[in-house]
Amino acid sequence: MKLSILHDLFQKLSHKLIPGRDRIDRFEKMRACAGALFGLVLTGICSAFFLPDTRNAVMLIAPMGASAVLLFAVPASPLAQPWSILGGNLIASLVGVTCGKLIGDPMLAAAIAGAVAIGAMFMLRCLHPPSGAVALTAVLGGPAIHAMGYGFVATPVMLNSLLLLAAALFYNNATGRRYPHRVQAEPAEKHDTGDAAPTARLGITSDDLDAALARYNQVLDISREDLQAILLETEMRSHQRRFGVTRCSDVMSRDVVRVLFGTPLQEAWDALHEHRLTALPVVGRGDHVVGIITKADFIKHARSQSYKGLGEAMKRLLEPVRQTHSIKPEVVGQIMNKHVRTVRHDQPVVELVPLMSDAGLHSLPVVDDDGRLVGIMTQSDMIATLYEKNLGQMAGSLKPAPVQDAPLRAGAG
Repeated sequence: MKLSILHDLFQKLSHKLIPGRDRIDRFEKMRACAGALFGLVLTGICSAFFLPDTRNAVMLIAPMGASAVLLFAVPASPLAQPWSILGGNLIASLVGVTCGKLIGDPMLAAAIAGAVAIGAMFMLRCLHPPSGAVALTAVLGGPAIHAMGYGFVATPVMLNSLLLLAAALFYNNATGRRYPHRVQAEPAEKHDTGDAAPTARLGITSDDLDAALARYNQVLDISREDLQAILLETEMRSHQRRFGVTRCSDVMSRDVVRVLFGTPLQEAWDALHEHRLTALPVVGRGDHVVGIITKADFIKHARSQSYKGLGEAMKRLLEPVRQTHSIKPEVVGQIMNKHVRTVRHDQPVVELVPLMSDAGLHSLPVVDDDGRLVGIMTQSDMIATLYEKNLGQMAGSLKPAPVQDAPLRAGAG
């Protein structure tokens, strides 16, 4: 009986005290461990090179181990960004050395240094947890560190910080982790009005998230933008789970009108009008997409000509030049948009909504696993797909009324 009670108590405590399983694979864990090894070894060796008198110099301070955890294990964290480690360690070391000099009691000096360093990091938006240990190291590090005075700020603190940051910049990007973690900017409103982007008007809005974060009122180890992106993706996956997944290959236009890099401008312009299109994918060898040309590209380059009137400018743009050499654009490849956005044939259609609504893309070339053009997704295809999905949801929500027997009338035979 007692053993079962103790077992139940242990289970309850373990659920409260021990975190749940993480959601990262073994490769990511090994990547983080190898990165910390690489960064700390490189920092130590380079610090020894810059500080040849190793008998009296402190080459590598302990807080760098905590910084390595952030820079290599959670490089997307706001606490791991370059300004966080450089600004946080600079401020904390200055505060720590100053408190150590002005306050006689080491314990009191360490406590005040830690508190002031946190306040300063909050104010300058460079919160970095290991910097709290830097402040304490400046106070409690012993005679060798005390003898350095404010020199402790430059070496080893800033030297270690710069070297570890350089290692993180190289290693994270070399292993597929974007660092510094740049938050994707929200698309600008195309019509220069006060309206939010189309996708921001439905579902979880920015105002909803800001209100929830304000009520939560705690520091999160994730940026607001990353949190919003995760919530939106979760919402999208929930929609796919409930209503099924429609992929680009299910609804894309397969008979794609395409042009080559060397297609004359007049021929491409005629193709746009003949097929009543707004864009044409430009392909190279093996049907690989190398660009896209739209009516807007023609108009933009026509307006750049020094001719009066758009009609006259367009005529001059499309008219071939008889000379061998000319600076005027002659073929599609000279005015096309080379930074074309493509989508995969197996990509869910719902993922294309932000591209077409917020980014304002009217046509998206669809490629197969080898990168060859196999179709195109247009706004018409998207509208038809969403319309069909909406009809399916409405049909599923309509339940037939229960059948009731008609009441028998008196005298009915």
